[in-house]
Amino acid sequence: MSAPITVTDATFQAEVIDSEIRVVVDIWATWCGPCKQVAPLLDQLAAEYDGRVKIVKLDADQSPETVTAVGVTSIPTLGFYMGGTRVDTLIGAHPKPIIATKMEALLA
Repeated sequence: MSAPITVTDATFQAEVIDSEIRVVVDIWATWCGPCKQVAPLLDQLAAEYDGRVKIVKLDADQSPETVTAVGVTSIPTLGFYMGGTRVDTLIGAHPKPIIATKMEALLA
């Protein structure tokens, strides 16, 4: 069973941009209430999409360079990456079916 992978400024390029499979990036912070609501949903989705989509977590406070580089101004933000390019974004806490729909679109 897969679980979200923690990424940082130092590992973002290798884990997200250079990834051979599609990636969902959860940009979050420890103090963010809505981020805590999304976390268990992403844990479930990581298991359900294991081998097809990689889910990674980037702590906004610990990796400010990447947050700035990808233009995130609000958290939680989910970025959907294919071939190293962000192709979709979800801002704020959303229910599992909405996140799953975006993940299915990423695989289409």
